Amino acid sequence: MAEKRVDTEDGNAYTYDELAAFYKGKYKKKEIEAYWETLKPAKGKKSKGKAKAEPEEEAPKGKKSKGKAKAEPKEEAAEEPKGKKSKAKAEPKEESKGKKAEPKAKAKAKDKAEQKPRPPRKTFKVTVCGGSGGIGQPLSLLMAQNRFVSELSVFDLNIAMVPPEGVAADLNHIETNAKVKGYVMEVGKNPIDFLEEALTGSSLVLVPAGMPRKPGQSRDDLFKVNADIAKGIVEAAAKYCPDAILALIVNPVNSIVPAMAELYKKKGLDPAKIVGITTLDVVRANKFVGEITGKNPRYINVPVVGGHAGPTILPLFSQDKTAKTIDAEKIPDLDKHVQDAGTDVVNAKGGKGSATLSMAYAGARLGGAVLAGLAGARPKPECAYVLSDVVEGLPYFTSKVVFGEKGVSKVLPLGELNEHETKRLEEVKVQLKAEIDTGVKYAESTELAA
Repeated sequence: MAEKRVDTEDGNAYTYDELAAFYKGKYKKKEIEAYWETLKPAKGKKSKGKAKAEPEEEAPKGKKSKGKAKAEPKEEAAEEPKGKKSKAKAEPKEESKGKKAEPKAKAKAKDKAEQKPRPPRKTFKVTVCGGSGGIGQPLSLLMAQNRFVSELSVFDLNIAMVPPEGVAADLNHIETNAKVKGYVMEVGKNPIDFLEEALTGSSLVLVPAGMPRKPGQSRDDLFKVNADIAKGIVEAAAKYCPDAILALIVNPVNSIVPAMAELYKKKGLDPAKIVGITTLDVVRANKFVGEITGKNPRYINVPVVGGHAGPTILPLFSQDKTAKTIDAEKIPDLDKHVQDAGTDVVNAKGGKGSATLSMAYAGARLGGAVLAGLAGARPKPECAYVLSDVVEGLPYFTSKVVFGEKGVSKVLPLGELNEHETKRLEEVKVQLKAEIDTGVKYAESTELAA
């Protein structure tokens, strides 16, 4: 007698042949075999024999293919001796509701439909520009582990703390299918002359590049330095992978993203391909809410909109079921905690660094959502700083974004705001508009090379 095991999907017992026939075309043979090995053997062998001996008397005509152990539960339960009812009673509810058709019946239906085999999962090439830095190395590690990544390029300057070839060699030793290669450029050279191989074929370019803000340095001063750094990379991407999503972690994000998007627009490319990574604000808000409520932050999802600096960061605590249970008088301080979290890390590191590990985590989270969208996997929305018409007068705004097979497929509306959030939004508008204008003016005075 062929061994039967219990399918965890419906709690019914099947032979390997029945299981394989049902899942044929849906999964590969090795996957079915692996699943079979995880299943527990069906109990009560004597009960199985009895069920097999009486199928024609108990099963209605035309339903023999439904499996010989699946007679009408009430009749079989009445005839079986005590101690042998467990098998019959384990299955009546599901069968009576028709939740699980027998493997052979479903296999026949599938054969008639001539279903095509499931296509292989889409995978992509990803490039990390600034991949040898404090954010770049852990970001490259996380992306190398992403199931949608088949090829990873790590690019950086020759003054980076670690040569990008070394980062690539290190990552090539971990247990993933991603092939990693490093690319280096001397300081002062033009990226467009060195990034052809690194960028060609890339679907996602992550850019944790640029200089950190120094003590006493204004955001405008920082913008002048980092805008030119970002422009060099964006210029190369426009030439070698114009359809790729460019996800920027270059401060000040509120000005850099509009500047690069407007340059893309001037060149006739899609400005929506330029995305600012603000995911760290969401990650922090979720974590802080979890600490206050004692809930798991993985099941908390606070949308954080606006921008990615100081008061422009606006967490919408009222739109998360856990966060909205927090006392209203605690919200202003919690709001400020999210805004100042970056400074808290700088202070904790004694001025010797900023948020690198958490930023890499956040960047990989957004990068994963982009890749899942490109693959047609329909990821949940993520907050990102993008070209937007969500708020009048602010052409760029951090919103909940749905990523699809061409990148940003939908920018979702703000939703309902409470009194505190409505007041804060007015504060956001004033500062964010000024920072957007800085980026737009930069784009007006320059352009991307051919």
